[in-house]
Amino acid sequence: MPSSTSNFDFRRVIPDLPWRRLALTAALLTAVAAVAWEVRARRLGYAPTHNDTSDFWAQERRKVQPDSIVVIGDSRAIFDVDLDALEQSLGKRPVQLALPGTCAYPILADLVADEKFHGTVIASLLPALWLAPEGSPIDESLAALKRFRTQTAAQRASHELALLLEQNLACLKQEDLTLKQLLKRIEIKNRPGALVAPKLPPYFQTTDRDRRMRMAEACAKPGPLQDRVKFGWLELFQPPPPPSWIPKEEFMKAVGLAVEQRFKDTAATVKKLQARGGKVIFVRFPHTGEVKKIEDQATPRAGPWDRIIRESGAPGIYYSDYPELSGFDCPEWSHLSAADSVEFTKRLAPHLQRAMAAGR
Repeated sequence: MPSSTSNFDFRRVIPDLPWRRLALTAALLTAVAAVAWEVRARRLGYAPTHNDTSDFWAQERRKVQPDSIVVIGDSRAIFDVDLDALEQSLGKRPVQLALPGTCAYPILADLVADEKFHGTVIASLLPALWLAPEGSPIDESLAALKRFRTQTAAQRASHELALLLEQNLACLKQEDLTLKQLLKRIEIKNRPGALVAPKLPPYFQTTDRDRRMRMAEACAKPGPLQDRVKFGWLELFQPPPPPSWIPKEEFMKAVGLAVEQRFKDTAATVKKLQARGGKVIFVRFPHTGEVKKIEDQATPRAGPWDRIIRESGAPGIYYSDYPELSGFDCPEWSHLSAADSVEFTKRLAPHLQRAMAAGR
């Protein structure tokens, strides 16, 4: 008996259409749309710059050698540290592994877990982020480490291609101009059972091939962009409310235990590196205005900073202790301008040199 499917003809009929003309039309429309979007992006104030992706971070992480100087921490360690100035002073170009808005402890732990590493870690210590027990500050660091460990050849190639395009096209600013980010601009108010996360600051920096960020001139000068950034920090620097599904006392107890463990883990990790000849140097970078008031009230120096320095035995450089470091102003209260970051790094370098030489 013949199969019930044997009488069917599955040959695909290709319609007789002017395919070359259609392909050319599609290509032209795509090109016109791309040019229009690029023109629109530049009129909005965007300029070509590299996107700070996990692939970019993984690329830099692979540069770490056993005796490297490595910069870790939050965005201040990227904005306020000039790699050229440090290389000139320290004799070696540091590797930039800081991540904006993150807890750097997982990065430190990963470096120290490599028994071959005995270099120097310059760590920006912003207590509220360093001691963050969970959430985005931790998740972002762990995501970067995962990318470093699992990055494929295709992802590396894609990243290299992206670098070539990003240095020429402003419309590829993924932090602001993707559909996902544009949808986040839709105004949604808080409602019962659903709190809207604070808005991240708008584009206000450029990023070079070493992941060195520089504040845009429009943000360094008084004006609409500077105001949007600095007043945007106020909501972001406030801790989120406790979850409603856990009793507040129980939640605060869990947070306290997690923070206490971070103190212990930090001290143990620093001492482990010190035992094999390496160093961790903690740095408190400048902050001014309302951001300084919020941070100093939430995490006073006599609290987390002093305790981490005391228990870890690591040298600490707190900018306000030194007249040559304390006279800088942060235009948007949290980071130095491009010009000031170079001068600040030159003045910071001798303090780093002394800390690196101590105990040798």
